[in-house]
Amino acid sequence: MNTKLFDSELKIVEILWREGDITAKQIAEFTKREIGWSKTTTYTVIKKCIEKGIIAKREPGYICHALVSKAEVQCFETNELIERIFDGKADLLVAHLLGKGRLSKSSLEHLKNLVEHLGVDVQRLK
Repeated sequence: MNTKLFDSELKIVEILWREGDITAKQIAEFTKREIGWSKTTTYTVIKKCIEKGIIAKREPGYICHALVSKAEVQCFETNELIERIFDGKADLLVAHLLGKGRLSKSSLEHLKNLVEHLGVDVQRLK
């Protein structure tokens, strides 16, 4: 994935990730209930998503399908954040999170387990 998603586009894709392939009408029902969007707004955002190649539609029934995975979007957005805000240095992002106390003890333990699972020898890095 190499396309920046606007918040509105992300909301549409999140619905598709959660619900699976559904009609544009069903998406409009979700956005009305969850966000308060009109049907017109939803269809406009769906059209933009189709133009960007983020989702595809098929007939009959205007069924929408996400063309990007949540993992792809998370990776792209994380890399964008690191490049834009942290001068391309992922360690600065982690240091920021650790320094601001934004990680609970359980989150820190989970992070430690992830690092170990990835086979990173933290002691070797010291």
